[in-house]
This record gives sequence, C-alpha cells and structure tokens, in this order.
Amino acid sequence: MASAGPGPRRRRDRLFALVALAAALSWSGWLAQLHLAGRATPLDRVESALVDLRLRLAGPRPPPPGVVIVAIDDETVRREGGFPVSRATMARLIDGIAAARPRVLAVDILFLEAGRQPDADRALGAALARVPAVLAAAAVFEGVSSEDGIPVAASLHAPTEVIAGAAASGVVNVSEDAAGVPRHLPLVVRTGEGVAAAFVLRAAALAAGHDPVVERDAVRIGDRTGPLDLGRHLPLRPYGPRRTIPTMSAAGLLDGTVPSSALADRVVVVGVTALGGSDTFATAFDPVLPGVELLATGIGQLTTGDGLRRDVGVRRLDVAASVVVAAAAALLIALAPPGPAILLALLLLAGWLAAGAVAFAHGAWWSAALPLAAAGLPVLPLAVARQLLDRRRAAGLARSEATLRRLQPAALADRLAWDPGYLAEPVARDIPVLFIDLSGFTRQSERLGPGRTRAVLKSFHDLVDETAARHGGLVVNFMGDGAMVVFGALDPDPAAAAGAVASAADLVARTAAWIAADPELDGAGRTLDVRIGAHYGPVILSRLGSDTNQHVTATGDTVNVASRLLAIASEAGARLAVSADLLAAAGIATPGPLFERRRATAIRGRARTLDVWLGRGAEPV
Repeated sequence: MASAGPGPRRRRDRLFALVALAAALSWSGWLAQLHLAGRATPLDRVESALVDLRLRLAGPRPPPPGVVIVAIDDETVRREGGFPVSRATMARLIDGIAAARPRVLAVDILFLEAGRQPDADRALGAALARVPAVLAAAAVFEGVSSEDGIPVAASLHAPTEVIAGAAASGVVNVSEDAAGVPRHLPLVVRTGEGVAAAFVLRAAALAAGHDPVVERDAVRIGDRTGPLDLGRHLPLRPYGPRRTIPTMSAAGLLDGTVPSSALADRVVVVGVTALGGSDTFATAFDPVLPGVELLATGIGQLTTGDGLRRDVGVRRLDVAASVVVAAAAALLIALAPPGPAILLALLLLAGWLAAGAVAFAHGAWWSAALPLAAAGLPVLPLAVARQLLDRRRAAGLARSEATLRRLQPAALADRLAWDPGYLAEPVARDIPVLFIDLSGFTRQSERLGPGRTRAVLKSFHDLVDETAARHGGLVVNFMGDGAMVVFGALDPDPAAAAGAVASAADLVARTAAWIAADPELDGAGRTLDVRIGAHYGPVILSRLGSDTNQHVTATGDTVNVASRLLAIASEAGARLAVSADLLAAAGIATPGPLFERRRATAIRGRARTLDVWLGRGAEPV
C-alpha cells in the first residue's frame, strides 16, 4: 500500500499541529486558571523547591536597617531557671527597652491569660504603655477563606487586657506552603468580630506613623507602597540564616552588659529563640529559623519595600509565559524533527527559568513550576504521538519506496536514491543496447490463458532482469514478451561492451533452459524461441515524461539499429544478431562458437550496410 502524497501528508501534519496546539493551550489554560485563583495544586511542592533554589542562588541579603531582635535565648532561660520567663522579668526587660526610646516595640510572645502575680501583669502593662507597642495574637483556622482569598479565623486569641493596656495587637500566624515552608504572612484576617491586622502590619504602621491601607494587591503605609499576593498576603523573602537580622540577648540587656542605646529609634522585636521554647521554620538558608526572625523579616520588608513582588500582574505574566511556552513547545514537537524539537523546547524552558532566576534576584517572583508543568508535561505525550506518527509515515514511505523500486531496476532505484538529479539533463554516451524477445509467445498466450500467461511472463522478466544485472545491464523497458537492456548507463564503464556480449550469450542459454524446463512451454516445440539483437554506439540517456511522471530511457540511432537486429535474427532463423561494432568495442576479434556466420546487412533507414554476426548461441546443458 502506497503512502499518502504530499498534499494529504501536509494536511495530516497541520491537523497534528492543531491538535497538539489545542491540547497544550487547554492544559496550560487550566493550570493558568488555578494559578490566577491561587488554588493549591501538586505544583506547589515543585515551586517551593525552585523558590528555595533561587533564594540560594541569589544568596543572603543585607538586613533591613532599623530592625533589631531582642532574643529570649538559652542564656536568658538559664538565668531565669526555666521557661516561660516570668511576667516580672518581662516587665523589667520591656522597661529597659522603653528607656532606650525605640520607634516601635513588637513583642512576639502570647500573653493570653492573667499571670499568677497580678502586680507583675500590671507592671508589664505599664511598661508597654511607655512605648508604641504591638503584642502577639494567635488565630485558629479551619481551612476557610473568603471569596477574595482573605483567611477566615474560627477564633482569635488576643492578649489579656491587663497586659495589653494601650498596646495594639496583631496576628502572628504564618502561611506555609505544601512542603511546610513559610512563604507568606497574611496581613489581614477575618474573624467573627471583623478584620484583624497582622502583627507585622501593626508594627510597620506604628514605625511609619501612618495607618496602613491594604488593597487587593498592594499595601500602602505612608508614602511607601509594597506589592501583595492573593488574599492580601505578603510574600516572604528571608534575608539569610538565623541572626542575619541584628540580634541581642535579653539576658545582656537585663544585666547591663549590652547597651540599650543600640535600640534607640529602632523597631525592636522581642521573641523567644531558646531551644525548645520557640517555634521554628525551615527556610532556604536555615532549617530552624526562629519564628521571631520570620516576623522581623516581614516587618523589615514592609518598612523598606525590599520584599518579593508576586501580585496579580506577576501572576498574569506567569500565565502568559506559560501559555506561550506551552504553545511553542507543542508546535516545535509537531512541526520540527523530534530531536531538535525537544532540544529547542528544553532550551526555551531553560531560558525562562534563567530569566526567572534573574528576576527573582531583583525581587520579582515569577513562577518556575507553572511553565515547567504547562510546557514540560505535554512534551512527553506529544513526542510519543509524534514518534508514532513518524513511524507510521516511515512505514508508509518504506512501502511506497518498495513499490516504486519494483517499477525501476534496482541499480537505477539505488542511483536515484542518492542522486535525485541523475539525468535531469540528457547525457550523450556510447553504450551497448540489447533487445530480447520470445518469438512465438503471442500464439502460445492464447493457449495458456490470461492467468498462466502473466505467470510465465513474470518468470521470464525475472530471468532477464537477473541476467542483465549480473553483467552490468539495466532493463529500461519490458515490452510484453520482450525487453530493452542498456549497459554502462549509470556511469561510463569500459567493460560495458564485453558485459553486453556476455549477457547476450547468457540470456540465450538461460532462456532456452527455462523453456525446456517448463512442460507447457517445451511442448510448443520450435515455435517458441529466444531472439536477441545488440548494437553499440552513441545514445542519448534522458528522462522522458511530464514533471510528475517520468521514466529513464535511451534514444537514438543505436537503439533503432539494435531493435532492427532483433528482427534480422528472427528473419535469419538465428537467436543472436550482434553488430561487429559491439564485438569490436568488447575487444573480441574472433567471435568464437556463439556465432556461425557474418554478413553485411542492410538496415532500414541507413544508407550503408552493417556487419552483423549471427548465431544460435550455446545450447543449454
């Protein structure tokens, strides 16, 4: 079965490209919708790993100016004799900090219940009242969020009023990704009583002296505006490992070994860093970063504006890039060779990832997992589909080539395969031309019938083709019970004439033996015999036919003479009629036992006679 032609093949390629493009756009569009809505997907784990990689590539950053941590560290706990630190000790610590006149005091410690010593609680409240202060509050979530993505708390645990006094409070909850890595801080939380602000937002607003304005994708505090992610979440970008943000021990402040002047006009964040006494988080720079440093990071980003930008505009850029990359990868797989297509698709993805790493270092959080999933995941099934299509096409081409090869001599088919321009322009060459015919076969075909006639001719044609090829001949045409053979047609061959003579002798002997071996043909008697005419001289080798239907042939007087010699052999009762010109070209001075006589013969259309050798050839053994 022949393969489809160029038109159907092009239509099939276009259809595959359209299907591949539609599949890539559908897949990337579905992922894009999830990304724009901020839905949790398995891609979050991949994105988490890639974010950490980009953080490490960008490296630690200078800490935010004006933010200091006062740590209730292991030494403080040791001196206190255990954890938690008493309210009286906390009152003395905050008194000392307030005396240094910080810009803001943010205390990441939950004072949810009254202590055992009411005087200590009142002293702590009085100390907090001496400085703009924010206390920690904790929200309890049950996985619910509002329509605009703002998290909804089932309950809110606020500081006790005795301690809070004039201090504000803010939610200290951190939003972690699927891998448990803190990625965001929710700046607002809905509760049953309204909207609660985040701890870091309260502290940054007090430091700036302006109320914050939290919009859908940005937060404005005074004259500084910072980008927000979906649901009014602040993307976190750790500055480095623990203690990257300046940290001093609470024990040192309490005993005076650390000067409190280092806290003047600073945002002071008080929190627990003691082993076993604090919540810790795994980040790209530190597997156990204390929670107070994470909150100090958020405050620093809000006060300096040096956080990550991942607002709606960035997410739309992610979507656009993912759709474009996915469409480009699909079209490459569909239209380009598979190897280069996959390489180009990988280079395209690598280019986007490299650009994303550069953007990340400059504060823009472009998604890495989304383009990888949008373009990378369809590449494999599309490549497999393309491979199957190419194999099917190759099989069709192989069948077509096998079929076409049957329409051309094997040697000619091989030549055209590596030299498609062969005989695009006619070539003049002196070569032998041989005609062979089964005389008397027309009468036999009436007796044999159509089916048997075709089978006999097929056997005869196989014999002629095999014998001619053995001696360097090329059958350019089968004519019923005859054939035309040329020698030296593919390339100039000094032995072409000798091959033609040898082929003629071989054809006579093999054809006679073939006739004798078939009972039906042998019964035909002398009415069935082989005739051969052969001549040597100039011919024109060329392609004949239209642009879409051509065959290779030889034309010229030499062809006409060889055809006429076939008739002369029949008229003379000989099997062979070979011109003296052919024998001379073959270097044969004495013809030998193949030929019985030589005579000058008149050729129709020629003024002069031609020396011709006639003979019956060697009888088959």
